Amino acid sequence: MSDSVTAFAPASIGNVAVGFDMLGLALADVGDRVIARRTREAGITIGEVRGLDGEIHPYLSADPAQNTASIAARALWDAHGDSGGVRLDVHKGVPLQSGMGSSAASAVAAVVAVNALLEKPLEQEKLLPYALEGEKFASRGLHADNVAPSLLGGLILCPSVLLPEVIRLPVPPGVSAVLVHPELQINTAHARRGLAKGYSMQQWLQQQGYLAAFVAACAAGDIALISRSLRDVIIEPQRAASVKCFDAVKEAAGHAGALGCSISGSGPSMFALCEERKARNIASAMEQACRALGIDCQSWVSAMNADGARLEG
Repeated sequence: MSDSVTAFAPASIGNVAVGFDMLGLALADVGDRVIARRTREAGITIGEVRGLDGEIHPYLSADPAQNTASIAARALWDAHGDSGGVRLDVHKGVPLQSGMGSSAASAVAAVVAVNALLEKPLEQEKLLPYALEGEKFASRGLHADNVAPSLLGGLILCPSVLLPEVIRLPVPPGVSAVLVHPELQINTAHARRGLAKGYSMQQWLQQQGYLAAFVAACAAGDIALISRSLRDVIIEPQRAASVKCFDAVKEAAGHAGALGCSISGSGPSMFALCEERKARNIASAMEQACRALGIDCQSWVSAMNADGARLEG
């Protein structure tokens, strides 16, 4: 056992357009870090929470009862820890309320770090239920579409009826994900409460058809079928108006050759899937469309098989 460890957990794309609350994709090169240190004092505490600028975060709480990292870590430590405790230092790399799985990344990084301090660490996939405790606090719901890909990497199918079991799906070679984050914020819990409570049978069947076709397309590496099936006829129409640049960015992605484009999670971030050779141009086109409306933004390009959480150092 070590007395201090650092874990990194990547951001993620929730829903992936076709799979509301049950499909998620990990993103490379952007995520949260949590440092966990053993303490003599029992329980989980938070030393500091730092933002993207490296300064103490002005909004996120260091109260262990109010932070997704400590809530997830406490669930794991209560179940498998000893009489001592753990101090967490959280370093945010994912913007808040961004649609990039910010709360999930903190929760996942925390459980991966704390797990390394256990006398008998669990296998990584066994950490999912504990990380979900943190996500439940943030979003007021049980869904793993951000937590599971952040923990395990890649494209994950995780319907609530199967939890804690999840399924890592095959991904087609040569396909990348582009994500653009406009400098806007959307509260996930509020966005969920605003969704309609009922849908027609026609809508439900159409969306299930797109989900089934997308999963089959990924397994077969069928790029054309991915393009035909990467559509959201239920959630996207309800959330598009809350993302000021949605129409312009989606149109720009399509003109640049994307296979499809939609909202990441509850937004405001937007993602596109595309052939790898087109990814940088598509990212540039999406950024330009956003900035043309006076909204600053940043983008990332990631393989669809990006790694999940890991220990560092």
